[in-house]
Amino acid sequence: MNQGFLSAVLDFPPIARVRRNHALEHATMQVLSEHGGTRRLAGRSSFHGFYLYGDIDAEEVLGAAQEGLRRLRAGQRELAIHPSCGSNYVVAGAIAGLGAFAALGGFFGHRQEGLRDRVARLPLAWAVATMGVILSRPLGAALQAYVTTDADVADLRIHSVIRTERSGAVVQLVRTQN
Repeated sequence: MNQGFLSAVLDFPPIARVRRNHALEHATMQVLSEHGGTRRLAGRSSFHGFYLYGDIDAEEVLGAAQEGLRRLRAGQRELAIHPSCGSNYVVAGAIAGLGAFAALGGFFGHRQEGLRDRVARLPLAWAVATMGVILSRPLGAALQAYVTTDADVADLRIHSVIRTERSGAVVQLVRTQN
């Protein structure tokens, strides 16, 4: 793929904004983790900001988002990379799935192969899939660093934190502005 085309897509204003919000989401979750230990939180970024799913106080979210934004601006780009980001799982699934598919003869399999031949290759498929998951860790982080997040938050500002409860689940919307 043409790198100029990819840059144009990633720099397209609506996409660039989601990428910056995604970086701030990760930074906020990293700060929350540093301050309060382990929590069961999930996040999702959008054009308008990001959502945090989990029972947490809105003031605590606001403080962590402000600190995360300050630290990203100070050059702590690593805060934009989160080990539990869905991007990591997508990369792991894609590499493991393609590797297992290839090992089972998916690309070059013979039409007359029987089930016994495919079953005999299962250990190879498991080994290839496991290697794919291991390799996905640095690749998932690279995907976050270069595609799904943008640690250069520029003039991004936190507008508000809105807490809602839906069916007993607490949702925080951190609204941002440029």
